[in-house]
Amino acid sequence: MSGELISKEEALLLADAPLEELTAAADEIRSHFCQSGFDICTIVNGKCGKCSEDCKYCAQSAHYHTACSETYPLLSTEELVEGARHNKEQGVLRYSIVTSGKALSDAEVERVCESIRAIREQVGIEVCVSFGLLNEEQFKKIREAGATRAHCNLESSGRYFKEICTTHTYQQKIDTLNAAKRAGLSVCSGGIMGLGETMEDRIEMVLTARELGVKSIPVNVLNPIPGTPYEHNRILTNDEVCRCVAIFRFLIPDASIRLAGGRGLLGDKGEACFRSGANAAISGDMLTTSGINMETDMELLKTLGYEVRLYNG
Repeated sequence: MSGELISKEEALLLADAPLEELTAAADEIRSHFCQSGFDICTIVNGKCGKCSEDCKYCAQSAHYHTACSETYPLLSTEELVEGARHNKEQGVLRYSIVTSGKALSDAEVERVCESIRAIREQVGIEVCVSFGLLNEEQFKKIREAGATRAHCNLESSGRYFKEICTTHTYQQKIDTLNAAKRAGLSVCSGGIMGLGETMEDRIEMVLTARELGVKSIPVNVLNPIPGTPYEHNRILTNDEVCRCVAIFRFLIPDASIRLAGGRGLLGDKGEACFRSGANAAISGDMLTTSGINMETDMELLKTLGYEVRLYNG
């Protein structure tokens, strides 16, 4: 709270701290830096399936045979505007368009920029994009169209990433986040817990995000998808996820620590995490799995004393 940042070694000590004391302290830090604000967003699967990348957790990868057989190109402007309008009517303040594949082509970027302009003009909701490994020029066009944030998950530490994916590199992800920042966008980047990584890997991931100036940290819990290499991975417990959230709060005290994919696997829908330092969430369905509906989330946030508002740009 005095403005100093903890080190990797100090964060590792927190991995063995008594959980109740750790989560209470993390919530105190959250309250000090972020007050009662809660940043809630939704995502739309703007382009589905047949992804060229071999990320071992993903139902949309063309490398694996999963129940996710649906494929379609970029959604039309009309579909994206209607989705944005529906979400805004439910109280959502940020709408994120996510597309499968390594990166959108220049032609696809032009098309989706038209959609972003229409969303901003007709709906007024904030727009976030997750379009893969784009370059600075593409991000500039997206920012000029009206988007304010770009998302690209680091997924894990640089050391462990090669165990998760071989078709692109950790450095490419870092380059993507830096390109988005240079283009004038805020950035969102976190990872997936439960891929076989260690707590040290998780801490290193958040330290990398901190170095990159990331202030929105999605915390995904692996939902083991049948047909993927991780289909038999153990699902993390509530306590394990709470510990991750609390440590991440210590690492980036003023961040939006955002519960994302896999929240439905937690018996309390994330309530304990929202008392352990988390102050943001993706509401509604995820890309290929179901999530927590907006009505349920709004009721929970009211009970916890949170106020829904945009945070960190």
